[in-house]
Amino acid sequence: MIATRRLSFCVVTAMTATTSIGVSAQTPPATLTQPAPPAPAPSTVPTPATPATAGLPTLVPGVGDISDVDEVVLPEKPSLVLSGSAKWEGGLATLRAAFVRINAELAKDGLAPAGRPISVFTQTGDDGFKFDAMVPITAAPATSPTLPPEMRFATTPSGKAYRFVHKGPYDDIDTTYETVTAYLDAKDIVAKDAFVEEYIDDITDPGDPNLAINIFVQPK
Repeated sequence: MIATRRLSFCVVTAMTATTSIGVSAQTPPATLTQPAPPAPAPSTVPTPATPATAGLPTLVPGVGDISDVDEVVLPEKPSLVLSGSAKWEGGLATLRAAFVRINAELAKDGLAPAGRPISVFTQTGDDGFKFDAMVPITAAPATSPTLPPEMRFATTPSGKAYRFVHKGPYDDIDTTYETVTAYLDAKDIVAKDAFVEEYIDDITDPGDPNLAINIFVQPK
């Protein structure tokens, strides 16, 4: 059974001058020409780049209902996987860094993402968790390039699953996991120890109230 996670992931994120002009009482005032205002300085704020994962498909077509549970079948998709571990505090930053590394490796190998990024939580404890960060691709290369030891080509979890949808800040996702646990208990469903998060939206702001994440739980 999936235990509710103990700690939430968290991510920590003109002056105007006045000029006085003195004019002699014996001298007629000169006509002053108002200087043109200076041109505005070019903006130093870069335009955000479109995320590499924008518009990519989810594992299961269609949009889940946050007030309901969907019984779905997960397709098996090839992916590049990075295995690692993290503490609950700062865990989201670790996952984001993993996806950055995966996408950089794919680009280096001439491959492109073909789906939304996925985290498979393979083991959880009071202090932290182990994970497989995955980015689906169209097909694994015929000749595997040399990869870092923590990376490998594999496939995404497949088969029957229950889809729950978290909508809201990532810091509030524990509430959704409480719903998951309550549902499994009520239905007497024995689930696999691993559970899957699929990030429908890019987690650039974990406090985004419109953030959407699919949570997949597979029965044993």
